[in-house]
Amino acid sequence: MQLEPLEVNLFRGVSRDIGTKRVFGGQVLAQALLAASFTVEDRLAHSLHAYFLRAGDPDAPIVYNVDRSRDGRSFSARRVVAIQHGRPIFTLAASFQVEEEGLEHQFGIPEVPAPEQLSTSALLPRAEFDHMPKNMQRWLDRFGPFEFRPVRGADPDDRLPQPPYKELWFKLHGQLEDDPRLHRALLAYVSDFHLVGTATLPHGISWVQGNLMIASLDHAMWFHRDFRLDDWLLYSCDSPSTSGGRGLARGMIHDRRGRLVASTAQEGVIRLRQQSD
Repeated sequence: MQLEPLEVNLFRGVSRDIGTKRVFGGQVLAQALLAASFTVEDRLAHSLHAYFLRAGDPDAPIVYNVDRSRDGRSFSARRVVAIQHGRPIFTLAASFQVEEEGLEHQFGIPEVPAPEQLSTSALLPRAEFDHMPKNMQRWLDRFGPFEFRPVRGADPDDRLPQPPYKELWFKLHGQLEDDPRLHRALLAYVSDFHLVGTATLPHGISWVQGNLMIASLDHAMWFHRDFRLDDWLLYSCDSPSTSGGRGLARGMIHDRRGRLVASTAQEGVIRLRQQSD
């Protein structure tokens, strides 16, 4: 999450090796939001809308070009283009707002077990996990950057059709400094986990099987209230529709006090490759 300032409105970030040939989309999303946040004073992001254009190269740095679209009395708008090898791989539009009081209401937190009542489960069956490259094992292991405690719908080895709903608790390992810009960027990062995969649940398919292609097309996020990412948050996801080779998923993120802190939406490509005999 550390970005190197290159020039006014220009930043450079590096990628974490997760054992794949492409950059994790949540990382680009988080770095772009952080780059935009560095060009805004006394305002925090309240919404973002992003598109994934090309797969990122994990072996090359990513340059983030921030356009200061507008600074008003209450809101600021920024547009970010992420560039690799001279081509845009990602675009983000974000809006920032000064803190103010207003009307309040929210959806309540679902009735689920507390995180202390659940166990940390692996993201993969042990047999498949052991055959993966070591760097990917580090990425998927429960001692990675985030800890997940699923309630339902998050077992990649469960191939039975299920309702299109998923809940899981998550938090960052360790303590995080009191910078709300960093907390929001990292929440954007982790929100890319598990979201569009919710659209596969009614079909009894999983991203760990070899014939499934799943890739994010876009990502939208709204930040409602302050939060801490080093305490437990509940991610509640649903998928209203899958059609035309695409799946739509939505998510709500509550803190353990029941406050709705953020909402998400994402559409992704979901295709089953034809396997030859």
